[in-house]
Amino acid sequence: MQKISTCLWFDGQAAEAAEFYTSTFDDSSLGESMKGPDGNVLTVDFTLEGTQFLALNGGPAFTFNEAVSLVVNCNNQEEVDRYWNALLEGGEESQCGWLKDKYGLSWQIVPTAMPRLLNGPDPAGSQRAMEAMLKMRKLDINVLQKAYDGD
Repeated sequence: MQKISTCLWFDGQAAEAAEFYTSTFDDSSLGESMKGPDGNVLTVDFTLEGTQFLALNGGPAFTFNEAVSLVVNCNNQEEVDRYWNALLEGGEESQCGWLKDKYGLSWQIVPTAMPRLLNGPDPAGSQRAMEAMLKMRKLDINVLQKAYDGD
């Protein structure tokens, strides 16, 4: 068991969300669920890519906002496209690789090339890549690389 894990607060959709997330990410699994006094699911443990989470049906008192987001580091454009499309279904896209899923949880779908492009040895290239990124919703590695290269 992880020493520290994240608890995600839902309004009745904890089990549904845990099933959705574990079906979206490889190396993921559902764990135990616990029922509340009313017999309905109160919590669900689940693991995404080796990271443990707890989904809690806490009611409508609190909702997600962009102050907390989950970052998905993607090795290539295929992964960016896959996770973007899956998590965006029923949700809404934002700027610079951010989206909210159908449960309102914020995600950042980020190519692993971003640090190299935004903080590379060529400051002018990094500035061009940053300017290109600021115009995007879903991040496009090829477009960012071309901007960095000055193409």
